[in-house]
Amino acid sequence: MQNIVILADNIGQSPEVRTTQGGTKITNFTLATSRPRLSEDRVQRDKDGYRVMDTEWHRITCFNGLGKTVADNCEKGMKVMVHGRIHYTKWTDAAGVDRYGCEIIAEKVDFLSRPKAGEGEDPELVDREDQFAG
Repeated sequence: MQNIVILADNIGQSPEVRTTQGGTKITNFTLATSRPRLSEDRVQRDKDGYRVMDTEWHRITCFNGLGKTVADNCEKGMKVMVHGRIHYTKWTDAAGVDRYGCEIIAEKVDFLSRPKAGEGEDPELVDREDQFAG
């Protein structure tokens, strides 16, 4: 059996990093995916003729080195492709109510748009360096 998910679209919020008591670095960000809304197998359009889109938000979690790479290079609005697995959690809150959550544990993140330039870096130089990366 396989638990594989691949999502591609825009980062909804810049990555946030935290460290567990055991020293594991965890990076979280949200990813929006959109698709046209269908009705009777036809794409719905608004009054101006534009496609009506449905957007879903996904919580993405990266660990250690992958998380550092994402935190150092990604920002809100960037396009990325996430390869990973779905992870469900259940916990009981302070009021004794069972709560449920779902996240994507990333195993690989591909940058589909340019990473952010580091502080003090010339974006033009970064672009030229990317041409030679291989």
